[in-house]
Amino acid sequence: MSVAHSTDAFLPTTAAEIAARGWDRPDIVFVSGDAYVDHPSFAAALLGRSLEAAGFKVAILSQPDWKSADAWRELGAPRLFYAVSAGNMDSMINHYTANKKRRNDDAYSPGGEIELRPDRATNVYAQRCREAFRDVPVVIGGVEASLRRIAHYDYWSEKVRPSVLVSTKADLLGFGMGERSIVEIARRIDGGEDVRSLRDMRGVAYLLGAKEELSDDFGGEAETRALPAYEVVQTDHVAFATMTRVLHHETNPLNAKRLTQPHAGRLLVINPPELALEESELDAAYDQPFTRRPHPSYAETVPAWEMIRDSVTIMRGCFGGCTFCSITMHQGRAIQSRSKGSILREVEALAAQPDFKGHISDLGGPTANMYRMRCSKPEVETICRRLSCVHPTVCKLLETDHAPTVELLREARAVKGVKKVNVASGIRMDLAAEEDEYLEEMAAHHVSGHLKVAPEHVSEHVLNKMKKPSVASFDVFAERFQAASERAGKEQYLVPYFIASHPGSGVKEMIDLAVFLKARGYKPLQVQDFIPAPMDIATCMHFTGLDPITMEPIETVQHLRDRKVQRALMQFFMPENWFTVRRALLDEGREDLIGKGPQCLIPETAPKEALAARRRSADASVRGAKKDAGAKRRSKGRSPDSGRD
Repeated sequence: MSVAHSTDAFLPTTAAEIAARGWDRPDIVFVSGDAYVDHPSFAAALLGRSLEAAGFKVAILSQPDWKSADAWRELGAPRLFYAVSAGNMDSMINHYTANKKRRNDDAYSPGGEIELRPDRATNVYAQRCREAFRDVPVVIGGVEASLRRIAHYDYWSEKVRPSVLVSTKADLLGFGMGERSIVEIARRIDGGEDVRSLRDMRGVAYLLGAKEELSDDFGGEAETRALPAYEVVQTDHVAFATMTRVLHHETNPLNAKRLTQPHAGRLLVINPPELALEESELDAAYDQPFTRRPHPSYAETVPAWEMIRDSVTIMRGCFGGCTFCSITMHQGRAIQSRSKGSILREVEALAAQPDFKGHISDLGGPTANMYRMRCSKPEVETICRRLSCVHPTVCKLLETDHAPTVELLREARAVKGVKKVNVASGIRMDLAAEEDEYLEEMAAHHVSGHLKVAPEHVSEHVLNKMKKPSVASFDVFAERFQAASERAGKEQYLVPYFIASHPGSGVKEMIDLAVFLKARGYKPLQVQDFIPAPMDIATCMHFTGLDPITMEPIETVQHLRDRKVQRALMQFFMPENWFTVRRALLDEGREDLIGKGPQCLIPETAPKEALAARRRSADASVRGAKKDAGAKRRSKGRSPDSGRD
């Protein structure tokens, strides 16, 4: 059973809903590539409610038909500005797998339906805003804009693309989570300021006109670093790596400098990141009157909402600095934690809902056990330029006390109506392994049979490039978690995540990983395949073949067929992978892993399933070749103008 809500409990989404509120027009229209779910885990809801709390009239234009500007015109022009976001994910990652194949569903759309948002949604939505109402300012933001604020390598087109400001022609780009920024933008435009005057804000980027000069905001030239031009980083790998290194070293808002980058005669300007939200600000954002439901207009449920409907976010940010992860570049390196009171109020409100079954699916964040952790010396944090607080070793100044998390977990599960509180968002093992009380608490009360962890690889070389701890830390954690589970009288298991095709990982390294998995009895049914997301350090490695931090060469996987080999090695136990795994083992001189021995990955002879899979693949190739040949013959019989009116 679901709880019914009238549309007036939500932010308005149609002209009729706007009129029903007695508004002539909204102040801000938030355009989003996601379905409108009024839950704090969805950006449109979190930012929309923050604007509403500040006194502004906000409408949501969710997953509009982008093929024309009609949907924009039907909703009417906002009084202040458009806020444009592709949604909770980069639209290209949302649409395509690591093999560049179209995904079969979209978790952020009703019924998981695909095609409800365009590729590069920020670009398309911003253009439609201009078509509908040319004089209304356009502000872009969200994950897609944050990760594409600078010249960046685009995996799907296999080229370096300019800042998304160039392709969208937006007036302003807000990067980061945005609650404070979007409210300041609204207040200043409402106060009569032109959108260009907002270029003095933190957490924004913009393009100067060809004849405009850079202002002295943020200390002028002394506090500005010039990056290699877009035209240069397109082809010069050393310049691209240099750009990436500088960018990542200018992410601490307490000491980051302003960045500039020439783009075809114009200057891209990226101001220092927004300062971390104070606890009271974060509480205020999450204390809004969310219905926690999808908009009633949807006939089908939204899969992403089903996953997080009974979850509670306790913090944001990550100081891990993993080179393949985009969290730091969007949410920031400083941990921002909600107060215990704010979190427990949300738990109580959730428990009071008639359809709540008593189980909180997750009490966490990007990393659930980083709650309230930060540098113990603010004066050092102010000048620190370290990219990770935990690699290559845990910084001695980092407060790693798990007591606040333990206390929060205990009080949350004591709330009336709560039967179980799970921690499903994953934990940092190197921080948790030495915390006996936390491990005991987790094993006894907060794991439902399986706990997600992310060792990612076993090769020390690859782990170093990932900025992840040694696999030995995984073994230590696994042993202590198992012991804690036994003391709690529970049979529980770790679900370790590993990545294939990460820079530095060749066939040899993947064979080592396969041997590790075999020895410990792990059989991953799903493989994480490295996707080069815009702006990540690992993406720079993939594109340039250079580690941007050390400028040393690094081996990378460039071809889809090589990715297939790495995935097959991680799933060596699947019969259909036998031929691929066998060829990889023979090529590396590892015949010792073929046969009947306990250490062997595959048997000597091909299983019947492998032979059947090979026949299916051959048949598909023949059909594809015939189809291509037929298409060529048909095209040869046409005149250049055939098929035209």
